[in-house]
Amino acid sequence: MTFLGILLIGLLIGLIARLLTPGPTPQGILVTIVIGIAGSVLATYGGQALGFYHAGETAGFIGSVFGAIVLIVLARLFSGR
Repeated sequence: MTFLGILLIGLLIGLIARLLTPGPTPQGILVTIVIGIAGSVLATYGGQALGFYHAGETAGFIGSVFGAIVLIVLARLFSGR
């Protein structure tokens, strides 16, 4: 996958996670992309290592969104607001 593809998928997953997470999200678009990419990496490797799904399954996308939601919640907890 190209670098641009990774950014677009990260943005899509980050935006979906922000929409599904209640409460204010004052982070900008770059933080959304980073959270989306990090959530994807976290959920993809974690889910495959635990045997929840294999590469290319729809559960990987859902897991990526869930991973990004977890990162958003953790960022809010540690932001000190």
